Amino acid sequence: MRQIVLDTETTGLETAQGHRIIEIGALELDGRRKTGRTYHIYLNPEREVDAGAVEIHGITNEFLADKPCFADIADEFFEFINGADLVIHNAPFDVGFMDHEFALLERGLPKVRECCSITDTLVMARQMHPGQRNTLDALCKRYEVDNSQRDLHGALLDAEILADLYLTMTGGQVTLLLDSDEEESGSTGGRYAPRPVSADRPALRVVRASEQEAEAHEAWLDRLDKAAGGQCVWRRAEDTGA
Repeated sequence: MRQIVLDTETTGLETAQGHRIIEIGALELDGRRKTGRTYHIYLNPEREVDAGAVEIHGITNEFLADKPCFADIADEFFEFINGADLVIHNAPFDVGFMDHEFALLERGLPKVRECCSITDTLVMARQMHPGQRNTLDALCKRYEVDNSQRDLHGALLDAEILADLYLTMTGGQVTLLLDSDEEESGSTGGRYAPRPVSADRPALRVVRASEQEAEAHEAWLDRLDKAAGGQCVWRRAEDTGA
């Protein structure tokens, strides 16, 4: 099965506020093996990048000034993802931005879900690890996937990390079998190597936040909400009871 592990970086959080994609990073898997095909590009969003977003990914307006617009690369990008299963962490965010970009072109291109299937690794992680932190960094620590180069968010780097994480979460494959002699000799090489789970493993201990920790968390959310222009997704989740 052909899969595309994909990530985007954007000028901000909401398409409703006119925010745009500024970086796309993707790599191809075929039969759970990396094919070596990648798609990576920076885009001129034709608008300013929010200061809060720059703090996350480090991509500045000056850097993007001479980059192509989405309209310039839309056809080649659509061809790259068309018909694939897209593996994305928090898929509604990235898919929503891709749909927004395609819709702005007014070329009659279908919505992403009409031409691709979607595998959301955040949904998968929440089902596998309910009640735990399931950010990309938290999952990398849990599954011992190397993310030491991830000082800032970057679409291609995050896609590469997510590919390793997805393969580990769904079967334990962390390396590729490149030597045909090893395969013929019966070596497991890069084949699946699931981690053994002890049947008598004790139940996980639940540690509640102290009053001081809860206050510090609320203060951090206040700063994040201010930087996001009142669009902090955690605040919205609290307001709706999610």
